[in-house]
Amino acid sequence: MGTDLGILKRVIIRKKWPDEASDFTPWLAREDNIEMLSSALGLELQVENTEVSVGPYSADILAKDAGTDRYVVIENQLKRTNHDHLGKLITYGSVLDASAVVWIASEFTEEHKKALDWLNDHTSDEISFYGVILELWQIDESKPAVRFNVVSKPADIGKDKVIGSDSLTEIKKLQLEFWTQFREKLSKRKEIPSVQSARPQYWFNVSLGRSGIHLSNTANTFDNKIGVRVYIRSKVASAALPQLLQVKEEIEAEIGEKLEWDPNPENLDKTIALIRDADLTKRDNWDEYLDWLTDMTIKFRKTFSKRVKSLDLTKRIDETQDTEST
Repeated sequence: MGTDLGILKRVIIRKKWPDEASDFTPWLAREDNIEMLSSALGLELQVENTEVSVGPYSADILAKDAGTDRYVVIENQLKRTNHDHLGKLITYGSVLDASAVVWIASEFTEEHKKALDWLNDHTSDEISFYGVILELWQIDESKPAVRFNVVSKPADIGKDKVIGSDSLTEIKKLQLEFWTQFREKLSKRKEIPSVQSARPQYWFNVSLGRSGIHLSNTANTFDNKIGVRVYIRSKVASAALPQLLQVKEEIEAEIGEKLEWDPNPENLDKTIALIRDADLTKRDNWDEYLDWLTDMTIKFRKTFSKRVKSLDLTKRIDETQDTEST
C-alpha cells in the first residue's frame, strides 16, 4: 500500500458512547446529529423530546417528520438487536401514534432485518419501519466519523395501496397521475432531500424543515387552479406569520412573484400562496404545468426554509400583531 493512503478501520461504538441513555441519546438529539440521521433516512426529523414516558417504559427519542408533521419514534441499542427492543419499538409506535419507527443498533441480526422488511410490506401505508446500523469509522488516528447504514426501509415507491385501485373516482385517478409525474420531476432535480409518495388527493406536501410549517402544493380540479402554498398550522401561526410579513418584500423579490398573504384570514391555519390557472383535463398542457410547479416549489423552499428555521415561535401574539398586513 502506498504511503499516501491511510488505513480505514472500524471503531468500537462503546469507546465513543459508553452508555446509551446518558451518552448516545443526548448526542443524537442534537440538531446537527439528527440532521445526519435525517439525510440517511430521507426524512426531515426534528426532535421533540428524549426519554418520553410510555407506560412503565420510555422511548429514547420522539421526533417529528417536518414533511408530514407526524411523530417518529427512535429507539437506540448500542449492541446486537434483540426481541425485547423489537417489541418496545412496536409498542412505542402504537402508543405514540407514530408514522415511522427507527431502530438504531450496532448490529442487526438477519431475523430482525427480515422482521422490519415484513412489517414494511404488510402494514398500512400510514406507518414505516427503518433499521439502521450505527457505525464509527476512522482513517489512521483521525477523529472517528459516524455512518448511519440503513439496512431496512419502506420501498421507494411508497406503500400506497390505492395505486391502480379500481375504486378511485376519475378525479382521484387524475390527481394521482398528476402528482406521480410531479414527484418524478421534483426528484430528478435533486434539490429537495425528501419527496413524499404521490397520493390521490388535491395536495402534495413538501417539508420546510420545521414542524408546523410546510409547503402544500395544490391541484384543484374544481376551480382549475394549481399552486404552491406555505401552510402554517394554527398552533404557530400567530408567531410565524407576522415575522414572515416583516420580510415580505425580500421574499417576493427572491421568488420573483407577488404572493397572496393570508388570503383566508378567517381560518386559524394561515397560508402564503401563489396560484395560477390550470385545467388538468387538458393533458397536452401538463408538461408546462408540471415545469412551473416544480420550479416554484424549489424557489419557495429555497426562499422560505432558511427563514422558517430561524423563526422565534415562542413570541407572544401581542409582540408581533402590529406587523400584520394583507
